[in-house]
Amino acid sequence: MPRRLSRPDPTLADDAIRLEPLAAALVPDLGWVLDGDPDTARFTRIPSDPDREFLTGWLARYERSWDDGSAAGFAVRDVVTGDAVGFAGIVQLELDKQEGEIGYVVAPSARGRGVAGRAVELLTHWGLETLGLQRLELRIDPTNERSACIARRAGYRLEGTLRNLYFKEGLRSDVAVWSRLAID
Repeated sequence: MPRRLSRPDPTLADDAIRLEPLAAALVPDLGWVLDGDPDTARFTRIPSDPDREFLTGWLARYERSWDDGSAAGFAVRDVVTGDAVGFAGIVQLELDKQEGEIGYVVAPSARGRGVAGRAVELLTHWGLETLGLQRLELRIDPTNERSACIARRAGYRLEGTLRNLYFKEGLRSDVAVWSRLAID
């Protein structure tokens, strides 16, 4: 039987961002996902031309994932303005195996402010310390140097590159695997 995942209490936050568990009601707050940003299309699993139906389904899947323990998705909110400036989550979670994969995307208007790095730090500490995970991964396109810098700063180590692994919209690309262990 799947293990239900409890939402963090207290809320995951620092002095600049807070992570709010995803729910279908957040569609209006995350509307920027529908803008078809080229970096979002290139470096994430979000389709290159998402529509409202995609966003509604995406949020609903993450909302359900709390019940089956398969993922933990969050809207990233600016603590000053309250605006949803990103998405971050443990997008693949295997509680029984004590491992997960973190993913994130930042709204184009919020890039360059450290949002992704802060979210990765919060999720890493929560995953390792509260959820008891032994291994976390970041899977990053090898050409995405900004995400590689985030991984390095957060203490992740590059393990290697899986060639031609990722398939999206008829195209294949390599995936660099970065990991952080509870013993690191």
